[in-house]
Amino acid sequence: MAKQNFKDPNGKDTVSIDECVLDNKLPDHAARSERIPKVDKNYVDLGTQYKLAKILESKQKTFNNEIPIHIALKGHMGTGKDHDIEQLAAKLKYPYYRIPLSGEVRDVTLLGSVQLYGDGIGGTDSKWQDGELTRALRGPSFVNLSELNAAGPEVLFALHSLLDRHKKLELPNGEVIELRNDTYIFGTMNPTSLRDYAGTQTLNKAFADRWVIWDKPFPNKVQLESIFKKKYPNLQTEFVDLIIKLAIEINNSFVSDDISVNIETPMSLRTIVERIPVGLDLYRESSDPLLDAWNNMVIPHVDSEDIDHYNTLWNTVVRNGPNLKPKL
Repeated sequence: MAKQNFKDPNGKDTVSIDECVLDNKLPDHAARSERIPKVDKNYVDLGTQYKLAKILESKQKTFNNEIPIHIALKGHMGTGKDHDIEQLAAKLKYPYYRIPLSGEVRDVTLLGSVQLYGDGIGGTDSKWQDGELTRALRGPSFVNLSELNAAGPEVLFALHSLLDRHKKLELPNGEVIELRNDTYIFGTMNPTSLRDYAGTQTLNKAFADRWVIWDKPFPNKVQLESIFKKKYPNLQTEFVDLIIKLAIEINNSFVSDDISVNIETPMSLRTIVERIPVGLDLYRESSDPLLDAWNNMVIPHVDSEDIDHYNTLWNTVVRNGPNLKPKL
């Protein structure tokens, strides 16, 4: 069985984890195979994936998966929480099921229900139909229950016995599914604060106690540099340095306790490493490509009350972008 290595970005330690090998006899082998994500060649592990791999190693080798440890990543929008879990699944070749627990999701959506079908002779027949979570748990999988703190009470209570030491999911049809040793449950959530994360709430204490919750902060200067180096190795440092300075200053304002500088719109990783580079490419022929990228790819995503602060930081950090044609 092949192994994948995960190196600590901040040290020399390396973790080796066995890849998933799907049994050809699985009834949903083809559908499950299609759930294995593609490896993102531009993905940079900032430490979270290594920490998740350490948890898997401990569960597999030390505790033989007897102790239910489920990791939930908590962070602001665009910090890469779901991407970390997806890319861990991709590297280990696990089928990946991302199940958003929005306010519209009900326990029957997750678990399943009895459906009526035509019997071909003018009548109907009832059959059990698996829900998304039940389907995921029937074989090897990485399950990502995203938006944990947006779920309704009925969903939380339906998950309690699965996430504790019983490790079992009780279905409405009487079937009981036990959590497999080759199935891992993760979660993601936005912070519960005064920020504009509509639909979120403080986690039920009994439900929260079934998770180990790790904060996922915005990336720092060194981490952003490593992302740009891998994703855009040809982009001139004149552009990279200014983009990173802007991102750090804006996100420092976002998390600041000082109400005089506090803003409600962070600069997400999507904006930093996706939207701005696209803008640089779109406006590469202009006299100031970075300014045009800023005005057309960044500012439209900013809350109206934050625009003045964004522009103040632009004038402080940049004022005029590099007089260069960006190389992407």
